[in-house]
Amino acid sequence: MPDTRALASTVATAVVLAVMAVLTIMSVSALGFFDPADAGGIVWFTVALWSLFIVAVLALKRVPARAAIVLIVAGSAVLGAAALAGPPNTSSDSARYAFDGIVQNNGVSPYTSVPADDALAPFREPWLFPAAVNDSDGHPQCAESGRVARTVSLPSFEVICTTINRPQVHTIYPPGAELYFAGVRFTVPATAEYWPFQLAGALVSLGVTVTLVLTLRRRRKNVRWAALWAFSPFVATEAVTNSHVDALAALLLLLATLFVARGAVGDRMPGPNPPAAPGAGAAALSRVSTARTIAGGVLLGLAIAVKLVPVIGAPALLRRHPFQVAVPAVLTFAALYVPYVVATGIAVIGFLPGYLAEEGYDDGSRFALLSLVAPGPAAIVLAGILLLVTAVLVWRRTDPAEPWMGQVVMIGTTLLVVTPHYSWYALLLVPFVALSGRWEWLAVPAALTAQLLVPTLAVARVSFGLAVLMVLAGLAYRTYRRRVYRT
Repeated sequence: MPDTRALASTVATAVVLAVMAVLTIMSVSALGFFDPADAGGIVWFTVALWSLFIVAVLALKRVPARAAIVLIVAGSAVLGAAALAGPPNTSSDSARYAFDGIVQNNGVSPYTSVPADDALAPFREPWLFPAAVNDSDGHPQCAESGRVARTVSLPSFEVICTTINRPQVHTIYPPGAELYFAGVRFTVPATAEYWPFQLAGALVSLGVTVTLVLTLRRRRKNVRWAALWAFSPFVATEAVTNSHVDALAALLLLLATLFVARGAVGDRMPGPNPPAAPGAGAAALSRVSTARTIAGGVLLGLAIAVKLVPVIGAPALLRRHPFQVAVPAVLTFAALYVPYVVATGIAVIGFLPGYLAEEGYDDGSRFALLSLVAPGPAAIVLAGILLLVTAVLVWRRTDPAEPWMGQVVMIGTTLLVVTPHYSWYALLLVPFVALSGRWEWLAVPAALTAQLLVPTLAVARVSFGLAVLMVLAGLAYRTYRRRVYRT
């Protein structure tokens, strides 16, 4: 006789996921582009989706393991497909991705010219550069849409309209991302709008889900933790609808971490049946372990070359064989830069310095929490100290065979310290929350989402403050259980 409670939980989880898919389609297709001055609709949809996400994860706890795997993979696919229902709604970054990809596929380095440069006029697709319309006075105007901005072409100073943000600055993205942009756009005509990167994001997201499921099963952990990524409305929004390249960086860092961890496990020579010839067997196992560790280093270099931010994942991977990880990572990162440096020179730095200044990291104003106790440039010093101490502790205390907790602490602490304006940076964190089971760290992407939708300093301080309290509460709870129940 089947377990009725397990069956009920399975059905309940499936129903909640179906409702989440419907709400995702409605929010993406009906609300239009995000307007901070009128964010009510998207805020309520976001609250509803996060609430249902919690219900789905809790319901999954009573679902049998095999059925849970089916629901996790299917849920990831269905929610990803639902997130394809409309164009990006809170970010225009994928318009820049598309333009960078289009110009590269026409033999032009994305670091050479800005999108508003007259030299790139032949590549201005109408969906990226809508035509301006003259008003009653004969002045060119752009459509009244949060997605379209008015700018001028250079050096002609002709008024143009564009969906690309910061069209008068060079791209900020490193070569790994640029190769991804070119690859995705190579497969479709230039007239294809936002869906190619959204589809790529859905596939990357599903890839993370499958990787988490396989890893949790292989390590005999609770596979249901993979739902923290698979069912997440945050992931569907940022990885698929807004198709941020951070999802690819997260997948690469996850794979790098798994390869390095397997290399560390190989060092321990586990298994009930030791090799028949200990010397030869140990040497073979050592070679496999070394190869896995080096592969992890290569993947780490690729992750950093996609978004730079994954460099904060390095401390958790350097405990046992630092040179076998660091050297391949540096060489891979450098190798990807070589073609662009040859073509463009120092311009490959792009808009990065300007971006840091624009975001307030040059004067300390971006640090929402630290500025309460260390205003101005003092916040930069305090942030540097906190991050350095965290990196050293993670490096010294991370278990090389299970580095996920170190990744959670390093990435999560970095986000809480630097309090970035953009929520999608937390895509890097979520896979390691799933692997470690430290669900309380999901308060970090929740805080980032809150201050993105309501972009005020007060909301940022409250949301990040609550996230810190949630993380500390989780730590206190786990410490209590270990001491009292020895679990």
